[in-house]
Amino acid sequence: MLTAEQQAIRELARDFADSEIVPHAAAWDQAGAFDRDVLARLGELGFLGMLVPERYGGLGLDLPTYLVALEELARGDAALALTVAIQNGPVPAILLAHGTEAQKARWLPDLASGAKIAGFALSEAQAGSDPSAMTTTATAEADGWILNGAKRWVTNGASADLMLVFARTGEGDRGKSATGAFMVDTESPGYRAGRREKTMGLRASETVSVDLKGVRIDGDRLVGNRHRGLSYALEALDLGRLGIGAQAVGIAEAALRHAVRYAHQRRQFGRPIASFGGVRSKLATMGARVAAARALVMEGARGWEARNAPGVGDELPVTARSAMAKLIASETATWAAEEAVRIFGGYGFMREYPVEKLMRDAKGTEIYEGTSEILRLVIGRALGAREAAIGTP
Repeated sequence: MLTAEQQAIRELARDFADSEIVPHAAAWDQAGAFDRDVLARLGELGFLGMLVPERYGGLGLDLPTYLVALEELARGDAALALTVAIQNGPVPAILLAHGTEAQKARWLPDLASGAKIAGFALSEAQAGSDPSAMTTTATAEADGWILNGAKRWVTNGASADLMLVFARTGEGDRGKSATGAFMVDTESPGYRAGRREKTMGLRASETVSVDLKGVRIDGDRLVGNRHRGLSYALEALDLGRLGIGAQAVGIAEAALRHAVRYAHQRRQFGRPIASFGGVRSKLATMGARVAAARALVMEGARGWEARNAPGVGDELPVTARSAMAKLIASETATWAAEEAVRIFGGYGFMREYPVEKLMRDAKGTEIYEGTSEILRLVIGRALGAREAAIGTP
C-alpha cells in the first residue's frame, strides 16, 4: 500500500504524464528528440531532484516514492523517463555519498532545478559490461587533471551541461588500476560529442559517443577518492537499475492499459474480443506479471533504503536485489509489449498505434545499466555467496 505522500506524488506525476507527455510522445519518437522545455517544467515541479535533500533545493523523497513517480513518467514516455532517471539517480547519488560540501552546494541545486542537465559517462567500446577495462585516463597536474579517452553509449552526451566521467588515475591498491570520478563541463575545450546513434527504441533519448582530448579540469572536479571511482559507479548502478526497473514497469503498465482498452473496443464475431477466453487470459497474465514486477522493484527499493542497517545473515545484498528487480521488470516490459502487439493484431504492427513504440522501447531496458545476461551472473554469484555464508543443513 502507498502512503498518503506517495499517493500524492503519484497523482502529480500521473497528471503531468497524461497532460504533458502522452500527447507528445509519438511526435518525440518520430523527431528523435523531446522538447527541452518539458525538462524545465519537470524541474519546476521538483521531479528532477526527487532524491536531493531539501537543503539543496530538492524534494528529499525516499527511494520508493521516487520510483512511484518515475513509473508514471515512464508510462508517458520511456525516453524522457530515462533522462529523468539519470538526473535523479547516479550523478546526485555519487555527489551526496562522496562529494564535499562545496561540491554538493555547487552542483546539486542546479541539477534539482533542471538548470543543468547531467550525464553519466562510464562505458567504452571495449569496456561495456566490464568497466574495469576502461582506457580513458586522468593525468594529475599541479592544479588539476587532464582527461583523455573516449566513452560510448552516453545518454545526453551532447545536450548535457555536466558529465560525470570515470577515468583511470594510475595504480591503486595491490597494483590494480585505480579509477576516479570527475565532474566535467561539456563546454570544456577538448570535450566533443560524436554523431548520434540511431536506436531501435527510446528514439527521443540522445545516445552519443564522447571524445575527451586533453580536457583540463580543476582539482575540485574530482569527486571522492581518486582511487575509488569504479566502486562509486557500481554503487550508483545499483540505484540506477532500480530506476530502470521502474521505467520498465511504466512501459509494461502502458502496454497493459492499451491492450485492455483496445480489447474492449475491438469487436469480432459480434462481440468485444475481451470476451474471448484466449484474450482474457492474456490480459490477466499481463496484469499479474506487471504487478509482480512492480512489487519486486519496490522490494529492491526498500532494500536500498535499509542497506546500512544491521542485516540478517541470509539476506541478499542490495546489488543482487537491484539486479533481480531490473531483470524481471525489463523482461516483463518486453513480454507485455509483445502481448499487446498480438492483441492489437495487424494494427499492433502499425506505427500509428502506440504499442509498436512500447515494444521497441521495452527492449532497451534489457540492455542498458546491465544486460539480462550480466544481471543473471550477478544474481547467481550472490546466491552462491549466501549459500556459502549460511551453510547447508
